[in-house]
Order: sequence, then structure tokens, then C-alpha cells
Amino acid sequence: LEIPLDLGKAADVIVEGGRRLIDIGTVNGHAFFNVASIGLSTDLAQGLDPALKKRFGRFGYALAAMKVLTKARLFEARITEKGVATEVKTYQIAVGNGRHYGGGNIVEETAEIDDGHLDLYSLEMTNLWKMALMLRSFRSGTHGAWSEVRTARCVEFDIETKRPMPVNTDGEIVTSTPAHFKVHPKAISVFAPAGARIQPSTKVLDDAVTANSG
Repeated sequence: LEIPLDLGKAADVIVEGGRRLIDIGTVNGHAFFNVASIGLSTDLAQGLDPALKKRFGRFGYALAAMKVLTKARLFEARITEKGVATEVKTYQIAVGNGRHYGGGNIVEETAEIDDGHLDLYSLEMTNLWKMALMLRSFRSGTHGAWSEVRTARCVEFDIETKRPMPVNTDGEIVTSTPAHFKVHPKAISVFAPAGARIQPSTKVLDDAVTANSG
């Protein structure tokens, strides 16, 4: 959205009044802006000790990640879109509405928060440690080029697992599988710097969630 990180400059954006319409994603009626995931990221969110993170910062996060990786196991899932089901064995399924997540990673290299679809990827390698070789591609959003990474673009789909598994949305566990995902194009209006894609709007987040449940 090109919103400045500097507080004063960000306030100027609000004063200028420019707005941009963006999408939101929902999973089982719960809204998310960036990414929802099942598997590794969820395990990490559940296993990250806040005290460890506060004391060691990024190093604490890395320690928690190593612990999760050593215990990670493949799980079976069914992804269904437009009546077509795909069976997968995966370590993680992530669904992106926006572009950025996880401290600098990119969901998909062409993804935008107003592109009208969700970007899915599934990590299906036999050796999880191969992820170390993929780190650069996650930073650039090109991880879909690896044969072990399944990708898809969808507007609405379902994910089922043999047993209920927690779903992490933007860092919070909010629901569990079976999970119904849907994108709500241009659902809300946010303040953003002046630009070609700015549009006036008074829509609010509740409109999209209500539409999904209605």
C-alpha cells in the first residue's frame, strides 16, 4: 500500500484523505488481510513462548522454528475448488490474500492485496530440510518454481483434513479444519498515498464477513 513507516508521514496520508479499496480473505467467516495457514506456521504460533521472543527477539523465533521443524510431520489434506478435489500430503498449506507475510516473505511474486483472488501454496517435499535451499525463493515469491511446492490461484475453495487442525490467520489461531476460504474483492477502504488505484469508499470490514455468512 506504500504507507510510510514514519508516524508523521503516515498521519499525513490520513490528512490528505486518499483511499484505496483492498480485498479481504475469510476462512470459516473469520477475516484475514495477509495469510492464513495450516501446519508449520500454526505449530510455530502455538509453540512460540512470548517470554523467549521478548528476551531473544528474532533469535528466539529461530529457536522456536528449529524446534517445530524437528517434530514436523506430513499431514493429509483434500483441497476442493469448483467441485474438483485434490489429495495432498503436505507440511503446510498457506493461503495469501495480500502480498507480504512472515517478516519479509512474499506469498507469490505477482500477488497484490487488491487482485481479486487468493494465492495458495502447499509444501510437499519429502525432506523438510530442503526448505533451507528455498529460503531465497520465499523472499522473492518464486517458491512455486520448485517441484515440491504446489501452487494455485482461487477465489473460493475448501480444505479438509483427517482430523481437525488449527488455522492461523495473521498470527492468531481463530478456527480449525474443515476450512472454507473465500476472497472478498475490494471489500474495504483504507487510507493510502495518492496513486492511480485510489478510489473513494465507505465500505467496512463487516460487510464482507456478513456477505460470507449470508
